[in-house]
Amino acid sequence: MAKYSDIKGFTVQTLSTDTIASAIDGGAWASGGDLNTQRRGMGGAGTANTALLASAGDSPPGSGGPFSVLNEQYNGTSWTEVADLNLGRKFVGDGGTQTAAIIYGGRKQTPATESNDTEIWNGSGWTEVNNLNEAKQLVGSAGTSTANLCFGGADTGTLATTESWDGTNWTEVNDLNTARYNLAGTGTSTAALATPGGNPIVTATESWDGTSWTEIADLNTARQGLGASGSYTDSLVYGGESPITGKTEFWNGSTWTEVADLSIGRETGGTGRQLSTSEAVFFGGDGPGAGPRAVATEEWDAPSTFNQIQEGQLYFNSTTNTFKETITDTPAGSWSSQTNINTARGIGAGAGTSTNNLIYGGFTAPPSALYTNTELWNGSSWTELNDLNQPADYQSGLGIGTATAAISTGGEGPGSGTRNEIWNGSSWSESTGTNSNHKKAGGCGSSTSALNISSDNPVSPNEIVEEWNGSAWTEIADVNTGRGDGNGSGTSTSAIFCGGEEPGNSAKTESWNGTSWTEVNDLNSARYALSGGGASNSDALVWGGRESPGVSAKNELWNGTSWTELNDLGTARQNALGTGGISSSTSQLAAGGYNAGTNAVEEFVVDLTNKTITAS
Repeated sequence: MAKYSDIKGFTVQTLSTDTIASAIDGGAWASGGDLNTQRRGMGGAGTANTALLASAGDSPPGSGGPFSVLNEQYNGTSWTEVADLNLGRKFVGDGGTQTAAIIYGGRKQTPATESNDTEIWNGSGWTEVNNLNEAKQLVGSAGTSTANLCFGGADTGTLATTESWDGTNWTEVNDLNTARYNLAGTGTSTAALATPGGNPIVTATESWDGTSWTEIADLNTARQGLGASGSYTDSLVYGGESPITGKTEFWNGSTWTEVADLSIGRETGGTGRQLSTSEAVFFGGDGPGAGPRAVATEEWDAPSTFNQIQEGQLYFNSTTNTFKETITDTPAGSWSSQTNINTARGIGAGAGTSTNNLIYGGFTAPPSALYTNTELWNGSSWTELNDLNQPADYQSGLGIGTATAAISTGGEGPGSGTRNEIWNGSSWSESTGTNSNHKKAGGCGSSTSALNISSDNPVSPNEIVEEWNGSAWTEIADVNTGRGDGNGSGTSTSAIFCGGEEPGNSAKTESWNGTSWTEVNDLNSARYALSGGGASNSDALVWGGRESPGVSAKNELWNGTSWTELNDLGTARQNALGTGGISSSTSQLAAGGYNAGTNAVEEFVVDLTNKTITAS
């Protein structure tokens, strides 16, 4: 048999494991040694899985024991009891290492109230030092035994207060933006991350710069009682409750990504505050899979060496005896939650990519409101920019162009459906309008070469298509079936138009080759008010819309021949704002929606995937 290298001129690499994007992607949880005493609400300290401290907490209901003074030390294999705390308590704040730790606050049993007590561990015993200014429990913590930050928590209510420890005294500093308890913290006393928490349970994440807190990208799963380790730009959070979960998420300084789960979902376990994203631990806690107060320890390990994933790779996995290629696999993509838009609305427009996106205009009802608002997405947060000159909704498709060069055309509002405004990256200017009234039209293309496709004109469908050359609109070949609220994707010379109302929900798809429209295979689900985008008439993603009955979460991929259903949106929505008609099928953002004026945002994420192929 001929060798592959003789046929193709190169050798296929042989690897023992699949390629991965980063050490984090190769990370996994494994069982460690059990605690000697089952409990939850502990403090933890340590710098590695082989040098950990587990202090305080409480035992199962009905055990008759007081809140714990127990202190255990981990050597990577087993836990050993060492000198007790001075005060028994649970739900404490913590920090430091196995030989220099701090415990503070919590809930004490006699009397049954919050504590402000602070104790320092020197490697052999605990010493009481100056108290917190405010007695509280279920706080977030970051830092060491000589420089620590305590934030949030609860006393008779939910707290946003923050205190800084300098090794001698606690000082009150600026509050969190969102009050919460049972939250987690990572980082240092001058560069920290506060992640979720409860009352109510939230996804909000905040970053501390040594002076003040700033809200940043949300966690994917709202929860409280989670563990955390790492820094404010490189963090890992795991476990928690809402309901009990084993989910683990990684923070790279701008976004959260789900990675391998804990094997036992649980909340209010302990962790080493000085651990990293390559070496973390979670011990004890509470949850159905763990029983009332767990003893289990799990250790996270991310490989220090690995084979980097790259698109276009071909290799042979000698462990699984499979031949693989590395591709961007759109069908495997999924939607993940992102930071909400500032102004809840739908029926507006958007342009750009999933990491650089502009949304503008829109409408909410009730109460009825027509908007001029413009917001820019940078991949982690939304910023309000200069408004449209005229309020508008039902603009063409999701919008036309990019985040720095867009068009808002057609729709309702002042100027009717012939209006046209151009965005230059900083402001909107009025420009030459369309020849026909375009309300609920499809749109695609760039700010200098675009299509305005079909519409309600003003209340019944028409077939008219207009082309924009950068200065004026010209009528060109009509679509075969006129309909409003359909979706356009692609460019002015290579596009598709799908869905809409004829009246009645439509599944029709038409393909544009620069000269004429051709009917091709239908959508799987007939609907109108759908959104999406794509690069051409052979690549598009459409999502959401209105079916009969109800709002849709369905998501379909067009490959130039047929539609395939992919993973649904997390939130069903119609007339959402988003990435626009020229965006890639692998780079989509769904923002807002007409249903209940939602402000929720989701991103369609497509990762590189190692796919098994058959060689013959």
